[in-house]
Amino acid sequence: MVSRNSRQAVHRALGALGALVAAVAIALTSASRVAAQDLPSRLADSTFWRLVTDFSEPGGYFRSDNFVSNEMAFQYVIPTLQKTTVPGGVYLGVGPDQNFTYIVALRPKLSFIFDIRRGNLEEHLLYKAVIELSENRADFLSRLFSRPRPAGLDTAASADVLLNAYAGVVASDTLYQKNLKAVKDWLTVHHGFALGDSDLAGIGYVYSAFSAAGPDLTYNFGSGRGGRGGFGGYGRGMPTYADLMVQTDSAGAHRSYIASEANYRTLREMELNNAIVPLVGNFAGDKAIKTVAAYLRERRATVTAFYLSNVEQYLWNGSDDGRKFFGNVAALPLDSASTFIRAVFNGGGFRGGGGGRGGGGMRGPTILASMMDQLKAFNEGRINSYYDVIQLSK
Repeated sequence: MVSRNSRQAVHRALGALGALVAAVAIALTSASRVAAQDLPSRLADSTFWRLVTDFSEPGGYFRSDNFVSNEMAFQYVIPTLQKTTVPGGVYLGVGPDQNFTYIVALRPKLSFIFDIRRGNLEEHLLYKAVIELSENRADFLSRLFSRPRPAGLDTAASADVLLNAYAGVVASDTLYQKNLKAVKDWLTVHHGFALGDSDLAGIGYVYSAFSAAGPDLTYNFGSGRGGRGGFGGYGRGMPTYADLMVQTDSAGAHRSYIASEANYRTLREMELNNAIVPLVGNFAGDKAIKTVAAYLRERRATVTAFYLSNVEQYLWNGSDDGRKFFGNVAALPLDSASTFIRAVFNGGGFRGGGGGRGGGGMRGPTILASMMDQLKAFNEGRINSYYDVIQLSK
């Protein structure tokens, strides 16, 4: 027979155990909330610059300057991406400002842009300064192209109206010099980035191309063979900056980052938050992607999308770089929604089915693939060439 005192003791013990369980549950919930907040949406200037410098690799060579994209169809897949991905993750990309349009559409918390060329990092720093200094799209285009702002432009103007207005305006060397000084001061004084003479010269080189060509700037602007001895590029009939900004997605919606003031404000907020981090990095390199992967894993973050353009076309071109790239992808924190975004040029062996690829964007579609599915296929030996990569996309 259990005494009354014994029963009371048991009840007290059970009550204490219940309180302990509740306390543990609260602690776990709090820990989960803290973990969910580990990935910052805003970086201090010192942190941003540390990531740029510590995560980057030595610069490499590419045959052209790539001031703007040459992919007409890159917006086409955005409706599909918005259905299959979740905002608040991490966006990875390559190349110049087509990344901005994807970032605005996908709303990541943080973005990293890789490119083997240091000139791309310098271009992104130029964009960063110009965007942060410009409260609206009309002022942004004025600064970007060193052209006086035409009268009559307001916040309701479409990208077509804005670009047509600037098409007839002559570049001003006075504005170029004034704006270039403002850009350099903004980066080095306001932000405190330790840019050396070479990077400052590189920013001036990129800015001179935007000033010279204005809205007609193309991937193959100029006549050099890349590098800083002259504006470089290959190919003919490339789309202009203006052409790219007025393209649409598969539903006919204008998605570029200057399609609306709302889009531009989203991008500007990301730049003001130092949440778009440009890096010098080879997709097959030993440092950049793996270092970003470790940074993200420490913060329990997940990659939402990785825009690759057609870089893999070069990685699988008779070398082991394609395999090295998939080794780097394996280090990234992924989930079932993580998506590769690829541009295919001149067919690229693509015969995939399904819709939503785009019609000819510079003679090739934009295609998507699950990152986890492709990593699995690589590990199973089913990806051994660029052709395999493309065939397993849609």
